[in-house]
Amino acid sequence: MSTNKSEEKTTTTPKILDRTETIGGILIAVFAALLAIAELVNNNLEEEMMIAHSQFVNYSNWYQSKSIKQSLKESELDYLNALTETGIIPEDKTKNIKTKIAQTKSMVLKYEAEKTEILVGSSNVPREHWAQDLDGEMGKIIGINEWEKLTQDYETATKKFDLGKLLFQICIVLGAVCIIIRDNKKLQKNFIVLMLAFGAIGILISAYGFILAP
Repeated sequence: MSTNKSEEKTTTTPKILDRTETIGGILIAVFAALLAIAELVNNNLEEEMMIAHSQFVNYSNWYQSKSIKQSLKESELDYLNALTETGIIPEDKTKNIKTKIAQTKSMVLKYEAEKTEILVGSSNVPREHWAQDLDGEMGKIIGINEWEKLTQDYETATKKFDLGKLLFQICIVLGAVCIIIRDNKKLQKNFIVLMLAFGAIGILISAYGFILAP
């Protein structure tokens, strides 16, 4: 009888250990899958962030070119006004100068309106004040401020996913250690609990990053 009891003990103990190791192996597979998903989503977000940043730079350069053109027209306007005030312009040429001044003022205002639309976007400008087209269509401008906000939002989301990926990687390492230490069942359970804790935090942070993404 004693031999049967000893045999039962030796058979049940490996089963329990195998079960713990099986749980660890399953959790490793789960967190590896979550890591792959987080990596995929994070790569897509980083790509969108680079596009938004590129557009931010392009629109900033566009805004600067409008500013330069406006400055040139303002200098021209000041010069024409100065000529008019000196009185050295012949009377037969005065009308032409006044026409030129009016045209220059119109260009200054036009560049100012275009700059405003490029800065804040068409959606933030009344329809009747749209001044800048994009590929021949009006009201299609996404402003510098909007591209900057998109870039920041994507960056914040990618940082959350980076942290989530780190936690998933820690879970995988803990699972590997859990499988290795076969002789200490209690320690194995502790590692499984740690895996579940880190994994839950990683899932929450990744989900939060997904919510933050534009």
